[in-house]
Amino acid sequence: MTPSHIKALFDSLAAANPHPAIELNYQTPYQLLVAVILSAQSTDKGVNRATVALFQAAPTPEAMAALGEDALIEHIRTIGLYRTKGRNIIRMTRQLLDKHGGAVPHDRVALESLPGVGRKSANVILNTIFGEPVIAVDTHIFRVANRTGLAPGKDVRAVESKLMEVVPKQYLHNAHHWLVLHGRYVCKAIKPHCAQCIIRNLCEIEKP
Repeated sequence: MTPSHIKALFDSLAAANPHPAIELNYQTPYQLLVAVILSAQSTDKGVNRATVALFQAAPTPEAMAALGEDALIEHIRTIGLYRTKGRNIIRMTRQLLDKHGGAVPHDRVALESLPGVGRKSANVILNTIFGEPVIAVDTHIFRVANRTGLAPGKDVRAVESKLMEVVPKQYLHNAHHWLVLHGRYVCKAIKPHCAQCIIRNLCEIEKP
C-alpha cells in the first residue's frame, strides 16, 4: 500500500470515528491492567461482564491482594484460562505493591516484568493510560494489516514494526484503536463485511 493510500485509509477511519476508545471498562490504570490480562484469548464483552462485580469487590491493588486468588477466581470463572489469569493477577498485584507502591509503571520493561503482561498488553497500557504512540498488535490488527496490504508481516512483531514505520505520525496514537475496531466489527476473520467497509477502495485483497 502506497503512503498516499495509507494516509487516505486513516483519514477515512478518523473521519468515521474521531475519538476511538478501548472497549474494556475501567476506572483506574490498575483496573485496566487487570482487564487487559483477563482479555487474553477472551472477548472484551466477556471481560466487562466479569469485572463489574470484581471491581466492586476489589477496586484497588490493596483490595485485590486482600481478596486473594480463590475469591478472585470465583469472579472470573466465565473467562477462558481463568485459573492462570487469576494466579497472574494476584502475583502482578503483589509485585505492583512491593516494587511500585501500587502504581502502574510508565515503563515498558517494568510492565513486561509483571506476571501476565507481555508486549501487547504493555503497549495497550502505554497507549491508553500514558498516551504513547505505540500499537498493540492483536489478532484483529494482524489480520487487517495483512489482508489490506497496510503492513504485511509473518508475525505480530513484524506487523508492529511495519505499522510504526508506515502509519502517519498524526494518526499513531489512535491507530491501535481504529484497527482493532475495524477488525472486530468489519474486517472479520470469517465473512468480512466488505460491502460496508469504508476503506474497501484502498484494500489490496482480491475483490469478490
